Amino acid sequence: MSSKNILRLGLPKGSLQEATFGLFKKAGFTIESGSRSYVPSCDDSDIDIRLIRAQEISHYVELGSLDAGITGLDWITENQSDVVEVSDLIYGKVGMRPVRWVLAVPNDSPIQSVKDLEGKRIATEAVGIASQYLEKNGVKAEVEFSWGATEVKTPELVDAIIELTETGSSLRANDLRIVDTLLESTTKFIANRSAWTEDPWKKSKIEQISLLIEAALSAESQVLLKMNVPKDALDAVTRALPALHAPTVNSLSEDGWFGVETVIKEDDVRDLIPLLKKSGAEGIIELGLNKVVS
Repeated sequence: MSSKNILRLGLPKGSLQEATFGLFKKAGFTIESGSRSYVPSCDDSDIDIRLIRAQEISHYVELGSLDAGITGLDWITENQSDVVEVSDLIYGKVGMRPVRWVLAVPNDSPIQSVKDLEGKRIATEAVGIASQYLEKNGVKAEVEFSWGATEVKTPELVDAIIELTETGSSLRANDLRIVDTLLESTTKFIANRSAWTEDPWKKSKIEQISLLIEAALSAESQVLLKMNVPKDALDAVTRALPALHAPTVNSLSEDGWFGVETVIKEDDVRDLIPLLKKSGAEGIIELGLNKVVS
C-alpha cells in the first residue's frame, strides 16, 4: 500500500482516551493501545493513529503532521488553528458532553462583570481564549498560565480564574461563582485543509469515519421497538408511534396480524410501551442500536 493511502489521525490522550476508543468501537473501528503507548493499533490498516493531548491536536492538523483529528472547539480557538471542522461530535453515554470556559471569582469578590477585571490578575490554562475575551471587551488585565489546581488560586494568588466546567459543581465546591461564559465548546472532528481539498482519497476516508461516528452517536439515544399488532388495533398503534419517518409494517404468517417496528428516542420508551400495550400491541421488544444513519 502506498503511503498516500494512509490517513494520519490524532486522538486525545488522557481522560478522553477511553471514551474516544469506545466511540470508535461503536463506529466499527477497533483501537487497542498499551497504557504507555502513544501509537495504538487499529483494525483498519488505512488509519495510522497517534495519541496526543487534545490541546495540541488542532495545531498538528493545521501543520499537516496529522490529516485529521478529534479535539474540542476550545482548543481550536485557543490555538487559532485554520482547520476544516468536518462534524460536531456530542459524546453522550460514552463520556464527553458540551463544556464551558467561564470567568469565576470568589463568592465575596467585588468583581461583577468583565469590566471589573481592569488591572487584575487572572489564572487560566486557556491563555489565548482569555486574551481574546479581554481584547473583545476592551479590558487590560494580566493573564497567567495555570498548570492546574486553578480553583484554589483565588483570592490569595489571583483575582479571578477562567476555567473549564460542565456543571459548575467544582467551582461551587471551592466557593466560587460564575461571572460570565466565554465559550461553549463541543467536540469536533477536524481535517487538514490540504488533505480535505487536494487529496480525494483522504477526504473520502475522513467522510467515511465521520459518517460512522455520527451514526454511532445518533444510536446512543435511540432504540428499536418491535411488536405484533392485530389488524383492528393497527391504526391506533401506528398513530401512537413516533418514528424517523414512518413505522415499518409487515404482514405476519397468521392472518389478521402485523409486525410493526420503528426507531424512537430511548427517553420516550417508558411512557410509550404502556400506551402501545393498551392500544393492542403484543410481544413488544426493545433493542439497542449500534448505528443510526439519518
